[in-house]
Amino acid sequence: MLRLSASAYAAIVGHAYDGLPDEACGLLLGDPARDVAPIFHPTANAARSSRVYSIGPRDFLDADDAAAEAGLAVIGVVHSHTHTDAYPSPTDIAQAPDPDWHYVIVSLRDDAPVLRSYRIVDGTVSEEPVGVVR
Repeated sequence: MLRLSASAYAAIVGHAYDGLPDEACGLLLGDPARDVAPIFHPTANAARSSRVYSIGPRDFLDADDAAAEAGLAVIGVVHSHTHTDAYPSPTDIAQAPDPDWHYVIVSLRDDAPVLRSYRIVDGTVSEEPVGVVR
């Protein structure tokens, strides 16, 4: 189970809306041993696309530095789907860099945002529950 702080959850959803009409993206900073992410680190979508996302190397290094300063690690990636379900696309699956990461997708297709999280290991997608904690 992935546990997001309430502030991280709010920041993720806000960043997804701010990114429209393109997909928005960012990184989760947290404790990999406890699957807790108290911090969402928003990044630019280097692809500038409504269909795919890409996090540039500078943004990744900035997030990694912020995580180290806080005594945390990058434990996952977040991106939005502007017109489809909150489920990994074939491109998302092919780009999943780390089997230990959480892959969070926010769908903005419907009236209310839908946030779901997955683990992707060797191309196999497994949904995991998401909890919001204080």
